[in-house]
Amino acid sequence: MALVHLNFPSKALGGNTDVNILLPDLPRGQSPAEFYASGKKYPVLWLLHGTYGDYTDWLRKSNVELYACEKELIVVMPSALNTDYANWPGFGLGYQAADYLTEELMPLVYGWLPASPKREDNFIAGLSMGGRGAIQYAYRHPEKFAAVYSMSCVPQDIRTQLEDPFWASRNQNRLTNAGGLEGYLASPQNTWDLTAQMAGREDLPRLYFSCGTCDPLMYKNFCKFRSYAQSLGLRAEFFETEGYSHEWRYWELCIQDAIQRFLPGKKTGGNAF
Repeated sequence: MALVHLNFPSKALGGNTDVNILLPDLPRGQSPAEFYASGKKYPVLWLLHGTYGDYTDWLRKSNVELYACEKELIVVMPSALNTDYANWPGFGLGYQAADYLTEELMPLVYGWLPASPKREDNFIAGLSMGGRGAIQYAYRHPEKFAAVYSMSCVPQDIRTQLEDPFWASRNQNRLTNAGGLEGYLASPQNTWDLTAQMAGREDLPRLYFSCGTCDPLMYKNFCKFRSYAQSLGLRAEFFETEGYSHEWRYWELCIQDAIQRFLPGKKTGGNAF
């Protein structure tokens, strides 16, 4: 596949930012003129990194290029610091991570690259914090995505975590950013409560949640949310895998599964592999 690295000034993020994009490459036996001028539009996967990560993670630590090549799938991998893919107006000049993806990066990709803007051709996935972001985008913009795959992350009830020392610092920053607990509960980040509102919607994207059974950070939350979602009648599928923790060996399995579920039966073979 072709790899495009963009570094550009982002209005939403208040400065330069980086994004890696995988594009289908020239098929053998087809002329460059035919391929590049065809006007063909390809499906798009918006693929989000986790805490401490950036736009390089998925390329460095997984074989996503191989799986995308087989499906002729554009993969867009942005950076979002440790924002939870939320807007942080109090950071620097303002760091609007939530708005960046939908209001800036999507128009850029659709306008400059052979990417299909159709809902049925757009998918979003992420690991850990990236899974949190993927869920938020699915709930805020169900009209933009056909399906969502959250790896090692599910909606969590912040009210049950306020006394947990593991989450204390991060939750305090979340609450400060939202203007307090009530502000957070009313925000798009509170996907636990939003799940009850989304459960009955017919336009909700297909939802997939996965977690390793040895994940010390998320497996208990995964089981709790699964029971909660099922009690609400949320249309979602849940997958758990024995023996895996919060780790790239697991996410390597998940990205294969996600792409196969997003585009079942579509396989071109590609050039590079």
